[in-house]
Amino acid sequence: MTDAPVRTLLLWCPDWPVIAAEIVDGVPATGPVAVLHANRVVACSERARADGVRRGLRRREAQGRCPQLTVVDHDPGRDARAFEPVVAAVEEVAAGVEVVRPGACALAARGPSRYLGGEEAAAERIVEQVAQACAVESQVGIADGVFAAGLAARDGRVVPPGGTPEFLAGLPVEALGRPALTDLLRRLGVRTLGDFAALPAGDVLARFGFDGALAHRLAAGRDHRPLAVRQPPVDLAVTADHDEPLDRVDAAAFAARALAEQLHDRLAAHGLACTRLGIEAVTAHGQELHRVWRHDGLLTAAAIADRVRWQLDGWLSGSTGRAGARPARPTAGIVRLRLVPDGVLARSGLQPGLWGEIGEERERAHRALSRVQGILGPEAVVTAVLGGGRSPADQTHLVPWGDERLPARPGPPPLPGEPAAGGAAAGTPPWPGRLPPPAPAVVLPSPLAATVHDTAGEPVVVNARLAVSAAPARLTVGTARPVEIVGWAGPWPVDERWWAPAEARRRARFQVCLADGAALLLAVEAGHWLVEAIYD
Repeated sequence: MTDAPVRTLLLWCPDWPVIAAEIVDGVPATGPVAVLHANRVVACSERARADGVRRGLRRREAQGRCPQLTVVDHDPGRDARAFEPVVAAVEEVAAGVEVVRPGACALAARGPSRYLGGEEAAAERIVEQVAQACAVESQVGIADGVFAAGLAARDGRVVPPGGTPEFLAGLPVEALGRPALTDLLRRLGVRTLGDFAALPAGDVLARFGFDGALAHRLAAGRDHRPLAVRQPPVDLAVTADHDEPLDRVDAAAFAARALAEQLHDRLAAHGLACTRLGIEAVTAHGQELHRVWRHDGLLTAAAIADRVRWQLDGWLSGSTGRAGARPARPTAGIVRLRLVPDGVLARSGLQPGLWGEIGEERERAHRALSRVQGILGPEAVVTAVLGGGRSPADQTHLVPWGDERLPARPGPPPLPGEPAAGGAAAGTPPWPGRLPPPAPAVVLPSPLAATVHDTAGEPVVVNARLAVSAAPARLTVGTARPVEIVGWAGPWPVDERWWAPAEARRRARFQVCLADGAALLLAVEAGHWLVEAIYD
């Protein structure tokens, strides 16, 4: 690939996760709204920013700055589904639109600028089209390359041809969108993209690795498409014909997952990986639907399936913009679905094992579990994902097989001798009051009522200062016979959500060993004892 980037027009819809929540769920975007993922703000409305809410804030801090804040969970599927009418509106004016991510789409600027009377006229026409068709505010940036066009769109700017390096040079390194790299560059005295671009490429690769080298190319104004991208052979596309038209999103999603795995396996057999995915569908009435999804990295089988599912949801749900009915729901179900790897590159570093293919057992298990899901539904097969939390029930989150394995809460660094929790990152503070290891083997879905007595037969109580009235001696669970307690540890206090009286919860937990060899996790809350978990 040549180093000369393509002149690119990028349309960007500010605060798109907030706008998507308004379109799909009816959450007013004019009020203070924040979209949260892993307990941190990933997007917020203009009203919330005026009250001091910023991306990266924890939920508690964001609500402290803006008590009236409306919190919405991050949903990539919702964002993609709501963005489909915007892309369709852009296609009314220009062809060859690529979805960069929900809220941003790009296309080559040469075509629309030639027949609309220049780049500025093309930008104004596309913004006007989106506003009229979808009642969505948007901004357009034009520059050499997708990365620079995305930054130019933040100011609605048209960068002159050849002026992209100069435009990027004065921007701070935070524009790269890589917090860890940005922090390191700041500490090394590199504060602008121009300073970073001036460093020798070989030294950047040796010091910061491949991702740093890619960021260095971006800072220098070169297109961020991966090197060696080429048009794939025609036989790499995969097609599925359906005798019964697919008119429900869930049925189409199952078909899409199987087709995504077929495409991924075909690419892997050729040593290739996909960076741009074309999704084509034909309905029973002959209507043809087409969309291109773009990805900065390598699309895995799960990532391909996600994008196909989002796109089919957008088509079949017939979701509309704020002020229009476009795109309309297809008049018939889908009878043909085709996936086209529109951009591929050599996938290095994935070589067969010395005595056979790597992960064959995992692949067989994946196919078997996917088949069970196809019969019983996606929620029939789930896997546990570890995350943060103070109790064992909070630290485990069940997700359907094949979905992204993200913890429900950010995980802390592991304690000594404890495996890392999902989503744990260096520098993340631990959860105050969480149980020490080892973790219990069985977490009861509903805690069992119990009573604890001392040697004199009096109930054991824990006061507000966490003082235990007497040493626990006997435990009675439900109507069972009392069992002697031969060892205990605690209490470990938990005082959660004290700032929200309706959700506040205060309790203390104990670990106890019984005379019959059992070990239990107990909790006392409002004077009542409960059995929460069982140790192996």
